[in-house]
Parts: sequence; C-alpha cells; structure tokens
Amino acid sequence: MNSHKRRTLLGASITAIGSGALAACSGPGSHSGPGPHPEAGPPSGPAPHPEAGTPSATGTPSAAGGPGHRGGGFVPRGPEGYVNPSDPEVVAAERERGSGPLRTFTLTATETSLDLGGRTVRSWAYGDALPGKEVRVTAGDTLALKLVNHLPVVTTLHAHGVRLRCDMDGVPGLTQPSIKPGADFTYRFAVQHPGTYWLHSHSGMQLDRGLYAPLIIEDPKEPLSYDKEWVVVLDDWVDGVDGSTPDGVLTQLHDGRDIPMDMGEDTSPDGSGHDGSAGMLGSTPAPGKSVGPSRVLWKGHSYLLRSGGGHVDHPYYLINGRIPKAASVFRARPGDRIRLRIINAGSDTAFRVSLGGHEMTVTHTDGYPVEHMRADTLLLGMAERYDVLITAKDGVFPLVALAEGKNARALAVLRTGSGSFPGCSAHPEELDGRFVPARRFVPDESVALCKRPPDRELYFRLTGSMRKFDWSFDHRPYSVEERHPVQEGERVRLTFFNATDMWHPIHLHGHTFALTSGHAGRARKDTALVLPHRKLVFDFNADNPGLWMLHCHNQYHSESGMMTILGYRK
Repeated sequence: MNSHKRRTLLGASITAIGSGALAACSGPGSHSGPGPHPEAGPPSGPAPHPEAGTPSATGTPSAAGGPGHRGGGFVPRGPEGYVNPSDPEVVAAERERGSGPLRTFTLTATETSLDLGGRTVRSWAYGDALPGKEVRVTAGDTLALKLVNHLPVVTTLHAHGVRLRCDMDGVPGLTQPSIKPGADFTYRFAVQHPGTYWLHSHSGMQLDRGLYAPLIIEDPKEPLSYDKEWVVVLDDWVDGVDGSTPDGVLTQLHDGRDIPMDMGEDTSPDGSGHDGSAGMLGSTPAPGKSVGPSRVLWKGHSYLLRSGGGHVDHPYYLINGRIPKAASVFRARPGDRIRLRIINAGSDTAFRVSLGGHEMTVTHTDGYPVEHMRADTLLLGMAERYDVLITAKDGVFPLVALAEGKNARALAVLRTGSGSFPGCSAHPEELDGRFVPARRFVPDESVALCKRPPDRELYFRLTGSMRKFDWSFDHRPYSVEERHPVQEGERVRLTFFNATDMWHPIHLHGHTFALTSGHAGRARKDTALVLPHRKLVFDFNADNPGLWMLHCHNQYHSESGMMTILGYRK
C-alpha cells in the first residue's frame, strides 16, 4: 500500500517555508500580492514595450494576498476586447478553484557547476542540483513558489500542465514582464488536480540548460496501491560541453540567418535591448561570438516518429542528471510495487523508455488517469509524462531511455538484489516489445470529457523546413499581438495539419485536452505529438479565461517562431 514513509523520492532541498490558509483573491483596484504592479496611467511614447511604465518583480512578500491588480495588472501589447492576464474573469476562475492550505517554496535560478557523473559543466540551474529538487504538494493546496533570479539575464517560470490563473503562467511579454537579474517573483495559484507535472523556464533557450524541476501534486484520496515511488526525469544535454550553449546551437541551426523577433518586450537584463541568451525569439549570440563545435544532427531516422530524431546531436542524454556510465541507482526490494513518474524534460529528443525484465502498467498520461493498460515500452515527446506501475523482480535491471533516431540512450538502474552493472549500451528486449501510442489510451471516467459537439473549430497548418529552419503555424512567425479567439464556456476543437517533414510535440497552456483521433473520449493530455504529414485533433473546454500559449515544445522550433496565442474574448 502506498505510504509516504516508505516512498523513495528525489531529495527536496527546496525550502518548504510553511503552510496556512490562503486569503481570498483580491479584485481589481487592490494591491495585495506578489508580482509586478503597473503604475497608474498608460505609458507614453511610440510603440512602447509592454514593460514600459511597469516595474520589475521585486520580491513582494510571499505572505501577502493574491496577485495585485492595481492599474488593471500586466497588459501585453495586442488587440482590445480580450481577457487580460489579471482581469476579473481570471480572478473569478481562480476563486472557484478554492483556497486550500498555503505551501510555500523558493527556487533560485543561478549559474553553477553541475556534476553529470564524472563530467562537470557550468550551466544554469535551480540551486545546485540537476534536475532541480522537486516541489511536492497535495491537490487542494495553494502553491506559493518564489523564484529568485541570480542569473545575469532575465527569466520566468512555467508550471507545465497545471490549470492555473493566467497571470501566474510565466510567459514573458504575454502574462508577465520578465524577472530581471537580482529580482524575484512569487507565483501563487491553487493546485486543483493531482498528477505528475514539472516546472521550467519559459525564457528563450533556458530550458535546454538546467532550469527545470519536477512538480508532483499528490492525490489526498490516492486510489493506487504501491510501496515506493521513483521520479524519473529524462533530458538531452549540451550546455557547457566543449564551449557549446543552447543559444549557440540555435545559431548553428539557423546558419547565420536572422531569427524572427517579436516578443513584445525588452528581454535584456538591463533594459538595453541587448541580450544574448535569455529572451524568447531573438536569443541568439551576438555575431562573431563562439558557439562551440557543430551540434547539428544530420543523420538518423525513427520508425515511430516517421522522420529524423531531431535537429541536435546532444553529447549527453541523462536520467536524473546522470550520464549512463555513472547512472543513478534506485533501490527497492523484490516484490515491491513501484510507481514511476516519467518526465521528458528534453528540448529536442523523444525518448522510448523501457525497464529491462519488467512489464509496465500505464496509469496516467500528462497527470490524468487512464484505464490501466500494459506495455513494454512508451514513447515520450518533449514535455510529455507517463505514470506506470511495476512489480520489482530480484536483481539489477536497466531503465533505458532510447533517444529516438539519434543512436544514443540515457540509463538508470533498478537494484533489488545482487548483480552487475548492466552496461552503458544496455538494450533490453522490452524496447522492441509492446508499444502503446498515446492515442490508444482511454481516460478514466472521472476525467473523461462529456460527449459534446464543438462550438468552435480552429485549424492550424504546421509549416517550416530544416533548410530554412523557419518553423511556424501557417507560415506566420510568433507575434505577441496575434490572438486566436475563443469564448468562455465553449467546447473548442483544434485541428493541426503537419505539412513538414518533422514531428512536433504540441502544447496548450492552461488547459488539458482530449485526443479525438476520430473518436470521442480519448485520453486527457496537455502535450501531444503530431507526426510528419499527419493530422492531430483534440477538444478542450474553454473554462480558464486569459491569454494562453499554443506552441511546439521542441525548444528550437518554438524559439524559431512555432508559437501562437489563444485568447478569450471579453
């Protein structure tokens, strides 16, 4: 039976400062919480950035009330008639989510040395750990997550997959100004639904460094029975290896071409407009700056992805921050029932995952329960998560994450008894066994969307090529001023036609959707793969007002323009 006392978890060096009751959210006109508070009156001057007249986040005390709305809150550049991030509709939706016990944590984004297992690199991380130490709360709690920026550039934080209030979503220039160096910002929101989620930077190429951490929301009425828990975070790694940086690799992929640049805000650390590494769109190094050896992937093919594995030949692939030769070891006893929470935190790599000698029972995808299904291997695109149960056998077993189409792997080890290290090139037969794609999972009836025809349908064509590296929706690079309108209360259907030769993991902020694939009632997710020259269709309920990003979660694609915005009409 599952027990907190018997679970083996990632260490939690993030400071849990305390708990308490959350005060009711304040309405417009009050100033009672964390985050930026614009000065009264509109900014003057031609074509201002959204931050004009808006102070940066400066560490409003965590104990204060909900996000402030003095002067209407942060208002991004764009058309009128849409619900802005801190508007009354957003406050009302958050109030409906409840105000449970307050759980307060602090994350510090900093430059640090990271030991990948015999190879030390300089990078950016939350604290000095990779991944960042997990944040663990219970559904019904209110999370106050203070992000302290000790980086030399601006940053933000996104709680991936969590249905939260729009002004806590962490998208620079759209839901908040960037957090400047030396400043901090407290993200405060109710956590309503249990599941496996994660936290990561939403600024430029920072996700392809070490700025990510697990976010686990426990179920106070957990229906699963298990003895131990293993949080497994997959990643592809390039930063700090022989002079490489993610921004330098992006420059290599563009081969000197200009990257579309319209985030609607000044992403420079000092407001000068010159930032080589932290903005979204336009985050490449200055001309002439060294970008390290070529990391462009020219070969490789994945049958499951119907295309190449990606664009970047990462030198390392990691599980829980460790390279295969120094793999992390999870210890248990034979017969233990173990819950694995698997998170793909990579930027350009889909991983095929199997545990040698074991069958997996899939229980959740992207945090939401599904009817249990047995599988030998699973495919996780970037940002996808799966929860599985296994019954541990006696011995030493490799947990292998094969980097699809890249002829490489990440490795961890389950040890329940005696036996030798499985070896860096371990390839358990399960990797070629029973594979269950996401579209085949059926949601648990407790989370299935009711049958209802869509009130609105939106169509997107995924465009771009490796030659031009001009990824976008409908040949339109991202602009903070663009809105695709939806109305609160609608059932919305999104259809994506992939006109490219590459696969794309599509992510919608602030909502979960149901994969339709021509059938009603498929699995609930927030990120899903659309394969080359194929179609992806999903439905969602428009029940969380605000402005929400829709983008490819290949970091090199999104930073080249494959992002757009769904906006709730007033």
